[in-house]
Amino acid sequence: MRGLRDFKVPDFKFPKFKMKDMPEIDEVKVDYDALKRAQENDKKKEKKNYTPTTYQTIQEVFRKSIVDYAKKEVILEKFDPKGKYTEISYEQFGEDVIGFGTALMRKLNLGENPRILILSETTYDWYVSYMTVLCGRGIAIPTDKELPDNELENVIKRSKADVIIYSEKKAESIGKILPNIQNVKYFIKMYSESGIDGKNVGMQYLIEEGKNLVANGDDAYSHIEIEPDEFKVLLFTSGTTSSAKGVMLSSRNLAENINAVSAYVKLYPEDRLFSVLPLHHTYESTIGFLLPVACGCSVAVCQGLKHIVPNLQETKPTALLAVPLLIENLYRKINANIKKAKKDGLVNSMIHVTNALKVVGVDIKRKVFAEIHENLGGKLRIIVSAAAPIDAKIGKWVEDIGIVFLQGYGLTETAPIAALTPEFEPKVGSAGKAIFSAELKIDNPNENGEGEVLIKSPTLMLGYYEDEKATNEVIDVINGERWFHSGDVGYLDKDGFLYITGRSKNVIVTQNGKNIYPEEVELLLSQVPEIKECMVYGKEDEKDPTNKELIISVKVIPNLEELEANYGKDLTDEKIRDIIWGKIKEVNKKLTSYKAIKNLEIKKDEFEKTTTMKIKRYAELKKDK
Repeated sequence: MRGLRDFKVPDFKFPKFKMKDMPEIDEVKVDYDALKRAQENDKKKEKKNYTPTTYQTIQEVFRKSIVDYAKKEVILEKFDPKGKYTEISYEQFGEDVIGFGTALMRKLNLGENPRILILSETTYDWYVSYMTVLCGRGIAIPTDKELPDNELENVIKRSKADVIIYSEKKAESIGKILPNIQNVKYFIKMYSESGIDGKNVGMQYLIEEGKNLVANGDDAYSHIEIEPDEFKVLLFTSGTTSSAKGVMLSSRNLAENINAVSAYVKLYPEDRLFSVLPLHHTYESTIGFLLPVACGCSVAVCQGLKHIVPNLQETKPTALLAVPLLIENLYRKINANIKKAKKDGLVNSMIHVTNALKVVGVDIKRKVFAEIHENLGGKLRIIVSAAAPIDAKIGKWVEDIGIVFLQGYGLTETAPIAALTPEFEPKVGSAGKAIFSAELKIDNPNENGEGEVLIKSPTLMLGYYEDEKATNEVIDVINGERWFHSGDVGYLDKDGFLYITGRSKNVIVTQNGKNIYPEEVELLLSQVPEIKECMVYGKEDEKDPTNKELIISVKVIPNLEELEANYGKDLTDEKIRDIIWGKIKEVNKKLTSYKAIKNLEIKKDEFEKTTTMKIKRYAELKKDK
């Protein structure tokens, strides 16, 4: 799923692998004729979907789960960095949500449909806040905690937020922009017991007040009925300038994700998901939170990226949602340790034999690769990769050591699932197949079957916030059905599996799956007088071909008249470049780190343009190649 924020993956540390020899494996004789017959029979087997759930709202999910799984743990979080994980039950979660929702209704004068912005790292109070809004009155606005203060201010203003729920770590940012956001009615601080003081109030205070009201017979919150198609969530796709789009999602959009996954993947109450990705993105908040709640699973919160390995070992999750960069780093570190122990030959032999045995119905991978599994917690059975392409050999390796490897595809606009690998029909390398309730088709395919991916799905957004024109540009209504133009280029194989081969839109996607919209950065650069025209793009690393990360670059046509007026005539090329680069560095300060321009090219000729004077990006990039 596209749109995840960029983050630096730390240097994982695994102990030295011993990988003891297993003579019982070495002695296994593989009957290759039987193996071939088994493979042929497997191809003939009919691949059937599981019976999907039929939720229409997240409220249905919440009401059912807090009853069915009341005594079971739902969230595991380490509140004391040096302490143990605290387990919070579905029963307590339900009471906190209902208490908080009741207090928002009764203690604060928020009106009929308040807009509630959530600004925090992943923590229990984030989950409570989000579920409270989804099951009550109002619109949830999950917001990237990494936004610079100026962008955060823009989000608050554009979304018309009535309430901001924030963590201690974001208190300083809120304080800085406070004078500019006078329309916000209340600032609710997580884990605070402070009573109402003007616009400020503690979240824990409200939860306890709400619980008291409920205990005395106030059941108004629990009697709210959510309409499946009402506007419940507002998400900004990238940044918050005037060019960024706000995606409007309904409760049905989110619920249909749960229904969709349930047809392709079986999750059980014993399953535990490991939360390492940011919750403001629909990939984590929907598939990493709402889905496990629907299945009675638990969610373990990672303390931070540098704690991934010890946290995995402490919480022993069964499923991990990740971006490719995280999986690639786990793969590299584990294999580097195996090679250092001079066990790589043995491991390759074990993979060969265990793959052959699995085909004929004997799966001993978890036993053979137990040491690797133990380093990942010991119970990991599913890894899901999404947000950006991943090397197929890494997905194959995950399966080789006995972990189910799935890939997902979607966008914020599809809330986010549009395609997913069925666990009973793996196909490493593809982005999955259309979820059972959706349909994919390729628009105007070329001779290779490649074209823009169009999506028809019940997970498709209501539209772009306050931008009907932009909505109509990406959604075609054909015979009463809404088809979304994804902006991605790909093809479908004979079995309906999707392969993404490029982007038709201008978006630059980092290895972590974060979107960078060139127009957004260009808008800031256009305000620099010394820049006449510019084009932002992702440039391949020529010095290191193995580096898949694109370098954020810009081609600039200098404004020579402005330069001469301010810096004198007869400027050398080097001096012009230094001046422009200095201006770009000033613009970089206004951007989040992953959007910052790292490379500058001064362009002396004109950009190739369309008849409407738009730069032909494809043509310009083709010149480079």
